[in-house]
Amino acid sequence: MSRSKRIFLIICVLFFLGLVYLSYDISSKTTFPGSKSQLKERLKKQYLKPDSAQKDSSQTIQR
Repeated sequence: MSRSKRIFLIICVLFFLGLVYLSYDISSKTTFPGSKSQLKERLKKQYLKPDSAQKDSSQTIQR
């Protein structure tokens, strides 16, 4: 095997090892889309608190 082929194979192996590492790193930081609740459910939980929805500000003002 010539020297240029050996260098090429070493670079290829390093490239694929880098791809495997990056794939593992990215996949460990993300979640499967099916495991999250739907967007509407998440928005309701985040923004519609039971205390704030029950109060009516127009009835608290008395003249």
